[in-house]
Amino acid sequence: MEKIISYPISFFSMIIFLLTLVVFHPIQWVCFNLFGYQAHKKSVDYLNWCLLRIGHLLGNTYKVENRELIPEGVPIIFVSNHQSLYDIAGIIWFMRKNHPKFVSKKELGKGIPSISYNLNHGGSVLIDRKDPKQAIPTIKKLGHYIEKHKRSAVIFPEGTRSKNGKPKQFAQTGLKVLCKAAPSAYIVPITINNSWKFVKFGMFPYGLGNQLIFTVHPAMAVKDYPFDELMQKTEEVIVASIEV
Repeated sequence: MEKIISYPISFFSMIIFLLTLVVFHPIQWVCFNLFGYQAHKKSVDYLNWCLLRIGHLLGNTYKVENRELIPEGVPIIFVSNHQSLYDIAGIIWFMRKNHPKFVSKKELGKGIPSISYNLNHGGSVLIDRKDPKQAIPTIKKLGHYIEKHKRSAVIFPEGTRSKNGKPKQFAQTGLKVLCKAAPSAYIVPITINNSWKFVKFGMFPYGLGNQLIFTVHPAMAVKDYPFDELMQKTEEVIVASIEV
């Protein structure tokens, strides 16, 4: 019954979603080219605010827990499980104070209004997951960027989205490169719950009436731990809070 009810609501929501991306694309261009980084970032923040509001049309709500645990004035590496596109919109909006930049696959860097423009001009990096020789120096560049500007990187070490909420094994390489390139950074683990239910029927129609929960866990200074211990602690705290 939910799936049947969702079809007309999802169709309307998808149209609004696509229109929002199209409208914000030239807004981003103007902000970036005429007014610079801060104006562009603000346009991206409000793009994602709008995308989250579209989720309300589907009965979705959002909850952010423990945001006060995020350190201030230092580079941050957000490490999170990954369940849907709304993970990204939520992190961009709710963590906007930290200027989040993403490690994203190169396929998203072209052809998608607003999203591709932001990935190419907003400080995020695009990697070819099939080419480690390209990926490692690209991620290293992002690490140097957050170290210099005291901003944040976001990495989803599962590598791809979980379709049923169950976490996939975390890969170490990307996070290890970020830690080496940003030695003064703090890792902030985030557990995301129920985001996968938004796409539980596939790309269409959408799931209805879900509460997406973003749980921030205590930060860990990169310099205080050997990497293997840091990786283990990060994965354990994220996975322990995932509700399936």
